[in-house]
Amino acid sequence: MDKAEQLERAAELLTEYPVVDGHNDLPWALRVQVGYDLDARDIATDQSAHLHTDIPRLRAGGVGAQFWSVYVPSDMAGDEAVSATLEQIDVVAELLARYPADLRRALTADDMEAARAEGRIASLMGAEGGHSINNSLGTLRALHTLGVRYMTLTHNDNIAWADSATDEPGVGGLSPFGHEVVREMNRTGMLVDLSHVAATTMRDALDTSTAPVIFSHSSSRAICDHPRNIPDDVLGRLPANGGIAMATFVPKFVLPAAVAWTQAADENMRAHGLHHLDTTAQAMKIHAAFEAANPRPMATVATIADHLDHMREVAGIDHIGIGGDYDGTAFLPEGLRDVAGYPNLIAELLGRGWSGADLAKLTWRNAVRVLRDAEDVARELSTRRAPSHATIGQLDARAG
Repeated sequence: MDKAEQLERAAELLTEYPVVDGHNDLPWALRVQVGYDLDARDIATDQSAHLHTDIPRLRAGGVGAQFWSVYVPSDMAGDEAVSATLEQIDVVAELLARYPADLRRALTADDMEAARAEGRIASLMGAEGGHSINNSLGTLRALHTLGVRYMTLTHNDNIAWADSATDEPGVGGLSPFGHEVVREMNRTGMLVDLSHVAATTMRDALDTSTAPVIFSHSSSRAICDHPRNIPDDVLGRLPANGGIAMATFVPKFVLPAAVAWTQAADENMRAHGLHHLDTTAQAMKIHAAFEAANPRPMATVATIADHLDHMREVAGIDHIGIGGDYDGTAFLPEGLRDVAGYPNLIAELLGRGWSGADLAKLTWRNAVRVLRDAEDVARELSTRRAPSHATIGQLDARAG
């Protein structure tokens, strides 16, 4: 097949088995840009001047299910973090109410399949960082009741019970309370997300979890040696666990040449008094000026395909997926600049010999199966394990 034929075939495949994307930061972008004023960012219309995401481009990209990140920054703590997470959950509910013809609330694997049958985009939620529960298993359960179906154990900074990939070692992976968090997530059916966490935390979580884990937006460390990526020994454990690693598109995590450039760009942002993850109009002007003076190494669709090829080789076709991180990063690869770009990636993989059955697993089947398996584990555990009311003071003090 030539490129045009590959794209045509990709579109056909995505019609039947659309993309389940593991991570999109639209809710936070709506908070930062317009204070959740959905009239100011009506995603039923083209928002390409402001966002990576809107409904027309989700449709063009063949997205059939989206985990909306209800992220709050890790410099928020305590009740402030919990309240901000609730506000993020609230705006997802507003989006679902405002666009019912396109978005469908999804809590289960069956809900995802029902949305696909209806031609709507299944909308799930993932909390990004254990700081969102403020060391409270009751808060964890409350988030699950509100519809959150995964929690990333850390974001960029350590928390009291888990080490982050981008912080100095703290508790050495998971503390005793951290292990209890994983067990309680298994009991409720909330997926344990290991993106952002240290490799020690990944291994500890795999040692404890009896349900499949996910990496909602992480790629291969063997291809790009960045701490946000997954080491091969961890990828190799996914078949026994049943989990899934969803490759991300963030250039500074996937392209080795982009790592040093990004460090310099981040320092430039901080020199201007801005957070390095800021994507406001002011921040993007500063980014653009820096890039004009320092040309940015460009990731491409092929870069992402290289990661997926390797992740498939190590973990197997049943344990990989896609988690783009749209609206959570300033830069994206050529061909994947927004949520309309997924067909370009599928076409690239077709050109590398991936079969239709392989691609159906990558885009849809693997993610749905993982959620279903976690539901099965939760049903079984709930028959023999009561809700845990352990506290971090009780469990971690004993370890100390």
